[in-house]
Amino acid sequence: MSEPLIYELSVPGRHGTQPPELDVPEYPLPGDRVRQTLPLPEVSEVDVVRHFTRLSQLNYAVDKGIYPLGSCTMKYNPKINEQAARLPGFVGLHPYQPVETVQGALQLMFELQEYLKRIAGFAAVTVQPAAGAQGELTGVLIMRKAQADRGETQRDTILIPDSAHGTNPASTSMSGLRVVELPSDERGNVDLEALRSQATDRVVGLMLTNPNTLGLFEEHIRQVVDIVHGCGGLVYGDGANLNALVGVFKPGDLGIDVMHFNLHKTFSTPHGGGGPGAGPVGVAEHLADYLPAPVVIKVTARQDAAQENAAETRYTFYDPPRTIGRVRSFWGHFGVLIRAYTYIRMLGGPGLRDVAENAVLNANYLRSRIREVYHVPYDRICQHEFVAEGRFADAPDVTALDIAKRLIDYGVHPPTYYFPLIVHEALMIEPTETESLQSLDRYADILLTIAEEARQDPELLHTAPHNAPVRRLDEVQAARHPVLRYKRET
Repeated sequence: MSEPLIYELSVPGRHGTQPPELDVPEYPLPGDRVRQTLPLPEVSEVDVVRHFTRLSQLNYAVDKGIYPLGSCTMKYNPKINEQAARLPGFVGLHPYQPVETVQGALQLMFELQEYLKRIAGFAAVTVQPAAGAQGELTGVLIMRKAQADRGETQRDTILIPDSAHGTNPASTSMSGLRVVELPSDERGNVDLEALRSQATDRVVGLMLTNPNTLGLFEEHIRQVVDIVHGCGGLVYGDGANLNALVGVFKPGDLGIDVMHFNLHKTFSTPHGGGGPGAGPVGVAEHLADYLPAPVVIKVTARQDAAQENAAETRYTFYDPPRTIGRVRSFWGHFGVLIRAYTYIRMLGGPGLRDVAENAVLNANYLRSRIREVYHVPYDRICQHEFVAEGRFADAPDVTALDIAKRLIDYGVHPPTYYFPLIVHEALMIEPTETESLQSLDRYADILLTIAEEARQDPELLHTAPHNAPVRRLDEVQAARHPVLRYKRET
């Protein structure tokens, strides 16, 4: 039986360290610089170690087990990436250093830009945006400025499918544009007739998540791109689901004009709890001049005119001529860029393709294991994730929330639930490429067991979790009125 989680561990007279005797004259600290009433705890070293170890073990992490959080790609993060990001030459840098003293860092940024260009088929890339949502905003601002420069100031609308990521409408609204939602057809694609009806000269562009949040590849993507381009609009690709495509499919080759990359999803950075992240943006040739300033470029200069083959390569910052300006302080979320660079270099092109193929294989295997029990409304070959319904005809009171909470009792993490909104009682499951067959089978077996429990003893699910330190929380109130620090009882 585990020890209870308690905070009041302080005991008068207990201590963890014993400072050495003074070898200099004792001198009182200035009274105005010491908090006389600070109630510092009196605890031993073992008290402190055990307390924080217990706290750390309460958190579920991808290092402890499967983390199938649909839409977020919570896959295992190779530890060598963490080691690379902690190299002294990187962690000791300061953004105000002269360019000449940070050539290695700039080379890494430049080469990462080049890799992302090749992976997705774009002409230019910026690594400045600090998150996927900021990448979205950057992309929308680029599209809008390019059209304004053409004199098309009447364009004020962004088309967004109902299967898109939830941040797309927010990014559109922040840029001052109007959102028009497009419905999905019976196979989970963008409804082409609805798209045609909205394709007017008021359209800035379409924000297309592909694969979408149903985990499905857009079957009519060429037609979608042609329709939007036909009315003078641009196509924005939400690259959050690139984990299903990397090394296999280049969005830029099919006419996508601008796209953000979620480096923390596809290219491996631990990002639970809201960060850290990075959202580089790639653009087609006709939008390269609008990228945020600055971008990193490579300059090759001749050292000595007398030596024809002698040249010096250096890296510097460059402001594109029609730039939308800076979207983030300094140069990007550098620690995440290091991890992504290391990940790409370690895997290479064939390894990246393996990532996508195994992610798709794992998702389809898990879907096939549970589809006879959990209804999959768009039941076709998926990509990296799929969406099932967390409800049963013979257990009508059981909800997706009940299933998610019951999964906690089995020591595994729930999938994303109640998203996307176009599926009732949605369970959005993304196993990722890093899970083994045994891990997938265990997760499927647990889901099937819970389905049987829902029929035999629904109250068991209604009151879950039973084995967690806390039960069901009021998540709405927790978000609106967070308790940000512990207060001891008096």
